[in-house]
Amino acid sequence: MFYKDRAGSAGSMTIPPAAASHAAGAYLPEESSLPKAKSSAQMPVAAVAPVRLAPVVAPSGPSLFEAVEKVKDDTLPRIREDLGECTRCKLHKGRNKIVFGDGSAKAELVFIGEGPGADEDAQGLPFVGRAGKLLTQMIDAMGLHRKDVYICNVVKCRPPGNRAPEPDEVHECSPFLLRQVDAIKPKVIVCLGAVAAKTLLQTTRGISQIRGEWLEWRGRKLMVTYHPAYLLRNPPAKADVWKDLQKVMVELGLPLPKKKQSS
Repeated sequence: MFYKDRAGSAGSMTIPPAAASHAAGAYLPEESSLPKAKSSAQMPVAAVAPVRLAPVVAPSGPSLFEAVEKVKDDTLPRIREDLGECTRCKLHKGRNKIVFGDGSAKAELVFIGEGPGADEDAQGLPFVGRAGKLLTQMIDAMGLHRKDVYICNVVKCRPPGNRAPEPDEVHECSPFLLRQVDAIKPKVIVCLGAVAAKTLLQTTRGISQIRGEWLEWRGRKLMVTYHPAYLLRNPPAKADVWKDLQKVMVELGLPLPKKKQSS
């Protein structure tokens, strides 16, 4: 399980085998401070610290997505049709299958990762390898199932050697990601790892500086947390991710696990 009994200590979690690195490069322009989300109800549990939601200045410079116009009455099947058998960037040369996304078209929660790995490229589905199994455990620990959420990536073809997506690849693929999010209209977005966070927020800051706090992205609440592949290499970080997920649960109105009573 990702988190034993959904209320145990970090040390009681099962440690999956190590996975390949999903490191992200800082290739986006410098920004000022990131926009924080508006305040909401604080968590009624001592295990999770209150969220600081002080007003800040939005990032300077044009957004990566500003040129992308919203498509009226857009749907996921239409977006997939428009994507086609994409050859817009060099990633298509080595792919087996396009990994578009998976889950509910009416999900209140969307997880966005970096890009497909070998297992995803073979099956055409996101997060089905070792990191994907851990993500499924994370979702289960929240009291949800994969069919209740939507899962996708910044790029839809596997980068060679599981390297981080390059700027031109992100530029070509991210408009389809934006359309997916707009079509689903989720209440909360969770960025898994640095690549997703840097792409959506247009920031060069390290993930440790922005994870665990509510941010605002295009009028929606956004939470940044560690990628499951990072957790496979650094199991103690699961405790931080569990705190982040509990904040998401509160925002979605999901029941929090009850604290174990000491004997």
